[in-house]
Amino acid sequence: MTKIRLHIPCVLIFAFFLVGFTLLPAQERDEYNQFRQLDGKLPTPNAYRTASGAPGPEYWQQRADYDISVKLDEENRRLYGVETITYFNHSPQSLSYLWLQLDQNIRARESLTRQTQFSGISDTESFRFLQRFHSDFDGGFKIENVKDMGGKNLFYKVVQTMMRVDLPAPVQPGSTYSFEVKYWYNLNDQSQVGGRSGFHYYEKDGNCVFAVAQFFPRMAVYSDSQGWHHKQFLGSGEFALPFGNYKVKITVPSDHVVAATGVLQNENEVLTSSQRELLARAKRETENTVLIVSEEEAMENEKSKADSQQTWIFEAEDVRDFAFASSRKFIWDAMAVNFSDHTSLAMSYYTKDGNPLWEKYSTKALAHAMKVYSKFTFEYPYPKAISVMTGRGGGMEYPMIAFNGGRAEPDGTYSERAKYGLIGVVIHEFGHNFFPMIVNSDERLWAWMDEGLNTFVEYLAEQEWERDFPERSGAAYDIAEYMKGDKSQIYPIMTAPDFDLHVGSNAYSKTATALNILRETVLGRELFDYAFKEYAERWKFKHPTPADFFRTMEDASGVDLDWFWRGWFFGTDHVDLALDNVKWYKVNTREPALAKSIERQQAKQKSEQYITNIRNKKDIEKTAVEKDKNLLDFYDENDPLVVITPQEKKEYEEYLKSLTAEEKELLQAGYNYYELFLSNKGGLVMPVILKFEYADGSEEVKRIPVEIWRRYNDRVRKVFATKKELRHVILDPFLETADVDTCNNQWTVGGKPDYFKVEKQERPSRKNLMQRLKEKK
Repeated sequence: MTKIRLHIPCVLIFAFFLVGFTLLPAQERDEYNQFRQLDGKLPTPNAYRTASGAPGPEYWQQRADYDISVKLDEENRRLYGVETITYFNHSPQSLSYLWLQLDQNIRARESLTRQTQFSGISDTESFRFLQRFHSDFDGGFKIENVKDMGGKNLFYKVVQTMMRVDLPAPVQPGSTYSFEVKYWYNLNDQSQVGGRSGFHYYEKDGNCVFAVAQFFPRMAVYSDSQGWHHKQFLGSGEFALPFGNYKVKITVPSDHVVAATGVLQNENEVLTSSQRELLARAKRETENTVLIVSEEEAMENEKSKADSQQTWIFEAEDVRDFAFASSRKFIWDAMAVNFSDHTSLAMSYYTKDGNPLWEKYSTKALAHAMKVYSKFTFEYPYPKAISVMTGRGGGMEYPMIAFNGGRAEPDGTYSERAKYGLIGVVIHEFGHNFFPMIVNSDERLWAWMDEGLNTFVEYLAEQEWERDFPERSGAAYDIAEYMKGDKSQIYPIMTAPDFDLHVGSNAYSKTATALNILRETVLGRELFDYAFKEYAERWKFKHPTPADFFRTMEDASGVDLDWFWRGWFFGTDHVDLALDNVKWYKVNTREPALAKSIERQQAKQKSEQYITNIRNKKDIEKTAVEKDKNLLDFYDENDPLVVITPQEKKEYEEYLKSLTAEEKELLQAGYNYYELFLSNKGGLVMPVILKFEYADGSEEVKRIPVEIWRRYNDRVRKVFATKKELRHVILDPFLETADVDTCNNQWTVGGKPDYFKVEKQERPSRKNLMQRLKEKK
């Protein structure tokens, strides 16, 4: 058994070790410590963006208003448009040119994306692979002209998916500039060439569902943090757009139903009286959906095609984008969602092959999401939210409208996977109204700021939908396999999506998991929810950066989280905490009987070890004492390790008299002390969660904050005191830290305890320790 005593020399050695660590070169210490501040990785705070993470007193952002007229050529699958853009320069700089985004140019024949697309051939490929490979689709905007409001041509330069418009005179701070762009482009068949928008053709009845987005040249963002945000659109990195007001006129075949961003301005012209009545009823109905266009009506509509056209007019305020869907095949239902000062409509547009799945779940899931997201951020401010069924799998989001995949089987049944897949995608794509449509981050630079934050809140909404909702992203153990992978193939979350090998794992799953861990394990729900809501409130209808998010979460929670952002967002380390050993100790009270028992056990251990090492006992046939009994004396008959002498009793009594009442109570309290040895094998520091299983069958959970690693990032020891005897310890018992190796997370406590003495002496002060160190030198 090990006997432990606290002596001055031991303390001095420990202090010397600390001093030696302190004297390491500053740069080496800084690189080693996971708790060093992030200052070097974040931009310097200024009057635009403060150190607290809030917009500064001089924060500004640009604005762009649009007046757009488009015409859908259904026969030729083409869209013609003309737009007037009014640009508001709120910056302190004058601007001699403006940058617009031409996102449709990603499908131009000589696009940067086509030229740099990775390609390879497997042993077996699909016809779709060949169709896409040999596609000669003529995509991209065809710009007919760019003119000022007097009709004079403006010089413009197309640079792949961006267009620079040179101005006759700089736009001065505080002034506006209006100009006109006329254009057209071919709509893409999503089943042939893919894409976030386009059309899906139904061969059986010869009709299409048009899901139209990125359909007009859009202003790029000009900000205090980046200047012009004009990185090329390569496919993965999505969009950055300024806020503005929109008036959009959409001319389509007269038998089409149109779903779009904004509020319909001419209901009387494009809706029947019955449809208007049903829509008015839906605005009052908060429990059940109201069918505005039924399945039977939609089936009748798709039997023929109208020769005439009509124009739907929508207006939207304070949105960063606009999208619409159009088809004669649509079934349309709606219901109301009440907020504190307004009512919004939740609406779905889908075809008959979506039923009964869409009719049962789409709008209800949408209404549910509107309430849950509002609870964790701010009340949904827009007048409506739309879920549109398109031929594209997955989903794609725009202000007030999302294009979602998912459908039922031809026989009208649907799988469990299809059910939860639809509910999940509806919740997720609606959630993008908050991130990034309102909390308006740059998706092309930081995909995690919208996809990750949105996936995290989606996870919360799904848990509130159904207690056993199949987990998608958010559970810590789901990301462990990815995080322990080949580090040469894993990039930090902060990597731009077009250059990340694992956008889904990083921007979506890892970010959502990190935030879930931050909420459940690091901060706790109350602190996290307050800080997260504060971030959403601060940056709604503004352009936040990662630093604004990191700083706000710390500012509002009051917790230093630099270690967390460094590990989870700027690094690629994984979590692998290990429980390497558990030692059991009890206090040696010096009570003579106990002291003798301890000494006997220690003597026996030493004797057995010594004799075994020198000579096997079996090699000695008989000892001298065993041969001659006359050699025995008093000491053989009275073992000093058994007999308690009067002197020993007296020493014990004197020892007790020297103790205070509090010291006696501590000495005789009967505690078990367990020393746990923990190591950090993965590099990513995390809080230590322990489950103690006691001999009496009871259990207890201990939560140790992450700061336990603050001085030694690789290994620590921790002592626990308990009246109960401990039998088993489990590290991360609820799988909440994304630990990649749970095989080293358990320890069974066996055998007998070691004992340590408690001496009546004061712990030397740091001043005295330093003095003794100098004397030793």
